[in-house]
Amino acid sequence: MESSLWKSRHIANCLELAILLESGAHKPGNVSVVTNFEGTRYEHFLASAVAVAPSLEYAAMRGIAVSKGEIHVGDVGVGRIIEDCVENINAWQHGGNTLLGTVIMLSPLAVAAGMSRSEKGIFNAAELRKNLRLIVESTTPEDAVKLYEAIRNANPSGLGKVSDLDVNSPDSMSKILNEKISLYQIFKIASRYDTICSEWANDYTITFDFSYPYLTEQIKKTDDPSVAIIQTFLKVLAEYPDTFIARKTGFEKAKEVSAKAAQILRLGALETSIGHESLCKFDQELRQESNLLNPGTTADIISAALALCVLSGYRP
Repeated sequence: MESSLWKSRHIANCLELAILLESGAHKPGNVSVVTNFEGTRYEHFLASAVAVAPSLEYAAMRGIAVSKGEIHVGDVGVGRIIEDCVENINAWQHGGNTLLGTVIMLSPLAVAAGMSRSEKGIFNAAELRKNLRLIVESTTPEDAVKLYEAIRNANPSGLGKVSDLDVNSPDSMSKILNEKISLYQIFKIASRYDTICSEWANDYTITFDFSYPYLTEQIKKTDDPSVAIIQTFLKVLAEYPDTFIARKTGFEKAKEVSAKAAQILRLGALETSIGHESLCKFDQELRQESNLLNPGTTADIISAALALCVLSGYRP
């Protein structure tokens, strides 16, 4: 029988591996093992992956405590876990915001894995999803306040402003607490313009129903995780305009980027010479204009899909 300590560490290892695999793959417009941004390098992502592992292990332990009836699911403290991840990332590297979207996606998944049964460390995706839904729907106003603090500490680019509950408004956190607005409710509001929030609010639809099955198929087809990640990245980007790009340059530009990703897939992407050539040009185009066209949200989705693969038994 798995001990709680072994299980929590195993879950953290699975998620850390997913982050490392995603970070290293040469995805267009992103930092990778062969490409850097000014001020943000691949090494910053490596350090960040190491930095978040203890918080993800703690998240898994909280999930285990829920499964044993020791705490209520609403007392897990997902918001604090995300905030701790950001604090640790900032302490371990100087490359700015590297994994905010990723840890927002993976923190509740770590809790869900802790709540779920496993057979020799292998988890069932359907049970993970069921528990994940319970966790995000049980978040509290306190979780929301902690998430706001985490966002401020991460200081992501392209955040913009909203008319109500703006993360940079000094009145937002008091309103959240006074009106008892949960983190899940805030993400439901923000789901109209942010894919990460939409995933929380809509049962991780893109992750479970689209990205994870396609990535699993590509891994079996190519037997090369880097190629599978890049092909899946293009597929997700083609189908779902990147909201990180949209926040910085507008939704029409984000749709143009998605259209180019779809065209590269039609040309065969990494499977053909013309597709590969088009992918290289696409990568160069996305790196112009101070990386305003960085599909960062798509990368976060891929990290979550990879996490499901690793939790489900995939090993590179």
